[in-house]
Amino acid sequence: MSEDQRDVMEYEVAIVGGGPGGLAAAIRLKQLKPDLSVCLLEKGASIGAHSLSGAVMEPGPLDALLPTWREQAPAICVPAARDEFSYLTRRKRYKLPTPPQMANHGNVILSLGQLTPLLAQAAEGLGVDVFPGFAGAEALFAADGAVKGVRIGDMGVEKNGERGPNFALGP
Repeated sequence: MSEDQRDVMEYEVAIVGGGPGGLAAAIRLKQLKPDLSVCLLEKGASIGAHSLSGAVMEPGPLDALLPTWREQAPAICVPAARDEFSYLTRRKRYKLPTPPQMANHGNVILSLGQLTPLLAQAAEGLGVDVFPGFAGAEALFAADGAVKGVRIGDMGVEKNGERGPNFALGP
């Protein structure tokens, strides 16, 4: 292989982004079409490394996607107990009625950083190839304009943009 020849891995579906949306898409694809070859690229060194915040989440869609997720729920996963909606001024807080679309009854407060590794484990269990540490750098297009692939970023590039001693072309 020459110095500038890239490795190629072929999949029917490549998902860029290992957050809750990308992982849910990978899981659902494999549930619907188990024979489909699916890979997921995540730029973080590990799944969940960039999912630092918590979230108030409606659990219904996750229950439908993975009915057993509550058996191994994230450590931070508690029911939303009450809602408060306020208007804040410099010196005072005015309580307002909670708009119906902001009511969280039945929702859970959880850590996305803890949820995404559980989703990745489920995806891998279904046969998805999960690649943390690989950022999608460029979409590759066919002659008809359809996306035909994704190129990951080169690794081992020095701060000045020069190839370092550990340089490797991104596939």
